[in-house]
Amino acid sequence: MDVIGNFITILRNASRTNKASCCVQWSALKDGIAKVFKERGYIKDFVKEQTDEGHVVLKVSLKYVNGISAITEIGRIGKPGRRQYASKEKIPSILGGMGECVLSTSKGILSGKTAKQLGVGGELVCYVL
Repeated sequence: MDVIGNFITILRNASRTNKASCCVQWSALKDGIAKVFKERGYIKDFVKEQTDEGHVVLKVSLKYVNGISAITEIGRIGKPGRRQYASKEKIPSILGGMGECVLSTSKGILSGKTAKQLGVGGELVCYVL
């Protein structure tokens, strides 16, 4: 089961249907990805909440500019059956720098630009435009 793929699909579907927010089960990896998305301006905010049933969820508030979602395209790069890694020199540029890739590095979950600045590579997780 690809939990990151599910998280990305939930974000994609919620942004395409113009929902204000969406909820997913919390994990540290999803929390890190949401932090990168917020820093880069693709989502408005995110919070870790506990439901009445005792489950911990991540509530993501989506961002819209003039009624158009800030997330135009989002997708998974590495998959559980085929992980993809990039050294610090080979971190991909998404759409000529217009998009952002997310990496899982030894320094935590980082955007591609931040990973290049810190000089670390890692597993390519996803991209967003």
